[in-house]
Amino acid sequence: MAGRLDGKRVLVTASGQGIGRASALAMAAEGAQVFATDVNTDALASLEGVEAFALDARDDDSVAEGVARANPDVLFNCAGFVHHGTVLDATDADWEFAFDLNVRSMLRTIRAALPGMLERGEGSIINMASALGSVIGAPNRFIYGTTKAAVVGLTKSVAVDFIDKGIRCNCICPGTVESPSWHERVDALGKQLGSRDAAMKQFVARQPMGRVATAEEIAALVVYLASDESAFTTGHPHIIDGGWSGQ
Repeated sequence: MAGRLDGKRVLVTASGQGIGRASALAMAAEGAQVFATDVNTDALASLEGVEAFALDARDDDSVAEGVARANPDVLFNCAGFVHHGTVLDATDADWEFAFDLNVRSMLRTIRAALPGMLERGEGSIINMASALGSVIGAPNRFIYGTTKAAVVGLTKSVAVDFIDKGIRCNCICPGTVESPSWHERVDALGKQLGSRDAAMKQFVARQPMGRVATAEEIAALVVYLASDESAFTTGHPHIIDGGWSGQ
């Protein structure tokens, strides 16, 4: 049986764990030639069925080399970091780091990948945003929510500028997702609350479904947006948050 992504070359950033890893594997299973990248090469070592190599999304030269190697038809920008705190906790250094990794990294990869997509007359760009930001607010996520709102604006701008050139650009807005980085945030909140169980309950309670998403559930949406099945979809934030923003 033919895969939904047969013949497509896909570049994924932050493939070492979580959504990036699940998406790289899901797209490979659908027949794509996947170039799975991460700044941490050790995290890529156990990936199978993909071509894995180091890529630092915060470095122009690294991005240029990685995009030249992959020459992608599909670009999935998944690199990001979650800062804790309100505007009063935000330091200039944290603000600059977050915007560089969560937003400017997408500028780098899109700017590098677009010429090849335009030459072929088609391409799908998928950006990792969040339900938290322009869709809904959450306590102590000032920097993160601001950057993810910026990703939505970036996505819409790229989509409208190249809509008549065969290029689609969408973003994904998840709620809370099971991942190693999420467990680190649960641990951190648990220390503040004096109970990891209390921290876990607080995170889970945000989703009316009563659970968090799996990385594979988000990856299924990534596959759809990468595939020709979504050929009439561009410029939209795709919310997948277990009903969180619908409350």
